[in-house]
Amino acid sequence: MMDTLLAFYSTYEEQIFLIAKNVVLACLVVVMATFVSKLARRGVYAGAARLSQNDEIIAQLLSKIAAYAVYLIGLVIILDLFGVNTASLVALVGAAGLAVGLALKDTLSNIAAGIMILFLKPIKKGEYVEFNGYMGTVSFIGLFTSEFETADGLYISSPNSNVWNATIRNYSRNSKRRLEVTVGISYKDSIDVGMKVLLELASEFNVIMKDPAPQVIVHMLADSSVNLQLRAWTTPDKFWDTYWALQKQVKPRIEAAGLTIPFPQRDLHIIKNNEFNENSPK
Repeated sequence: MMDTLLAFYSTYEEQIFLIAKNVVLACLVVVMATFVSKLARRGVYAGAARLSQNDEIIAQLLSKIAAYAVYLIGLVIILDLFGVNTASLVALVGAAGLAVGLALKDTLSNIAAGIMILFLKPIKKGEYVEFNGYMGTVSFIGLFTSEFETADGLYISSPNSNVWNATIRNYSRNSKRRLEVTVGISYKDSIDVGMKVLLELASEFNVIMKDPAPQVIVHMLADSSVNLQLRAWTTPDKFWDTYWALQKQVKPRIEAAGLTIPFPQRDLHIIKNNEFNENSPK
């Protein structure tokens, strides 16, 4: 047995040393690729976070791509050490990638949409948005899907292509948002008094902006009431608290001013049978 091994070693001594050397070099390449990938991930993460104004999602995406790129370069170097024709391999991978791309076109469209969302930022984490009939706070944006949480605590996961291709209404992006409170007063009441009451009520809220100034308009001459509408501006984070507080105080303020909030009324005229018979054509 020993003689056989010695004979094999003598015959293939050069090849054995070459393989051993390549194995050692391959191990060194793996170690170096691991070390460099960590450095690349940290460096790219820090740079991307600074350029994207501390957008954590974009920074994580770019740092992962940088780490994978380092590992890919390391793999090519290792294959080259063992005599693999990397040019042919690249062509083979390209052809395989084309086939996989055609088979997974919907998935790739989600990836492309995710990249567009991450870089163009029509939505951001923490913003309250509406798209395709859904409303919720953005909790996560990934390469394939985006996740949202509705106001009543429901979880929504949507493919990125659905989000990107939809018209997005973003309730958190702008620095101010207009709220509208409508109240009806009787046709017998003074419109000027009603408008004054609403303006005075708005002036008592510090969160309501002075510029643009609150405005009260005659919104509609309805069937049973004159509808007045208060329009005021506030910040998005104070919108609902302010809206609910105004709604709560409108009724007592209107009534304290001597105005009334009417309810729909109908006047019915009943025609008696004998009157109908007398007036009917003969």
